Amino acid sequence: ASFLLLCSRTSLVAPLILGLLLQPPLTQLSIVTQPNIVLLMADDLGIGDVGCYGNDTIRTPNIDRLAKEGVKLTQHITAAPLCTPSRAAFLTGRYPLRSGMDAINNYRVIFWNGGSGGLPPNETTFAKILQQQGYSTGLIGKWHQGVNCEFRNDHCHHPLNHGFDYFYGMPFTLISDCQPTETPEMDRVFRRKLWVYTQTIGLVTLTAALGRLTGLISVRWKTLTCLAGFSLLFFISWFSSYGFVRYWNCIMMRNHEVTEQPMVTDRTTSLILRESISFIERNKHKPFLLFLSFLHSHTPLLTTEKFLGRSSHGLYGDNVEEMDWMVGQVLDAIDKEGLKNTTLVYFASDHGGWLERQEGKRQLGGWNGIYRGGKAMGGWEGGIRVPGIFRWPGVLPAGTVIDEPTSLMDIYPTVVHLAGGVLPQDRVIDGRDLMPLLRGTVERSEHEFLFHYCGVHLHAVRWHQKDS
Repeated sequence: ASFLLLCSRTSLVAPLILGLLLQPPLTQLSIVTQPNIVLLMADDLGIGDVGCYGNDTIRTPNIDRLAKEGVKLTQHITAAPLCTPSRAAFLTGRYPLRSGMDAINNYRVIFWNGGSGGLPPNETTFAKILQQQGYSTGLIGKWHQGVNCEFRNDHCHHPLNHGFDYFYGMPFTLISDCQPTETPEMDRVFRRKLWVYTQTIGLVTLTAALGRLTGLISVRWKTLTCLAGFSLLFFISWFSSYGFVRYWNCIMMRNHEVTEQPMVTDRTTSLILRESISFIERNKHKPFLLFLSFLHSHTPLLTTEKFLGRSSHGLYGDNVEEMDWMVGQVLDAIDKEGLKNTTLVYFASDHGGWLERQEGKRQLGGWNGIYRGGKAMGGWEGGIRVPGIFRWPGVLPAGTVIDEPTSLMDIYPTVVHLAGGVLPQDRVIDGRDLMPLLRGTVERSEHEFLFHYCGVHLHAVRWHQKDS
């Protein structure tokens, strides 16, 4: 009887096992290794500006909700303390030194849309690999990795040349020149010198002309004409660039088309949010990668009237709270489309807050908590330690805190592996796949050393000693 019962059970279980084995492998692969990926990156946000990292006066309920429902990293480190090099490292998984995206002079970020510098075309971003794996890839917001190389419209550094199917946002970055009511920021000290030189040359020319007319100075009219011409040419030579910074740099693009020149700052926030939600809705039926690169909380702190005066930290706090609201709107769009359990959401900042940023008595920079230093300082924690939060319900354990050192460069191998892609074999990838650490299958970060540069100069090294 026992033998017959065993045979009966075996006859029932065998077809079930056989059926599971015969399930199409691509179906399971798409569920396990090809989630939707939403990367949310703040600009100049300090680690001390977020509620779940200790701030009790700026309200960030939506970012805090991500941490409550997912994994919070407490030693999340950027590869550089400035926008351009940090974002290059994020996109490529490599120290910016390897791609030439750091500098030895004071111009350590891209300063002009019309410049020839940018992320080299031979660099392979995670977006390009995910694109090859069948993902719809979109970048909404800030790029700051260059546009053209040799001539206008070659678009060799453009997001569409680096793996993104769709781009809407700023190819450059926010600066105070973009806001007509703010004091100009671009090369401010140098521009003041140029204006002083222009006034001096003009004054000399005018004095010489008056002296010639009154007979006090013996100067030929030809000499005065040449001096006046030089004064005019000198003024035109620098004002043709610096007098129109808002028109050259503060533009919005959709793919290769310039949609606003200069940008209309009053509606930028609503347009970026609308484009982000629209991208999710358009691509909900296939795996997608959305990189929402906020213009918040970079100066000049574009903040809609709805959020002005709401925080206890002036305009900066208002701006952070508005960004948190935008995060909530994106999360609601994911939930509305039924994508919550199939979407990995990541939130971080590109580097630490800009402590010294002030205009008069207005404090316009962020707070880096207990950490010393800030933006542009690569040897102190405040410039490189940032928020890092992951959420993927059902896959990542909720409410987890990880104290191991991790890097923004780790996003590269993490999303490539989740998409079923293969890392480039012809170059060094400095990032490490975070999924084992995030899921709790390992307890230690794979990073033994993390290097911290200011430009090309090594300022510090973090040693994560093995077996210690």
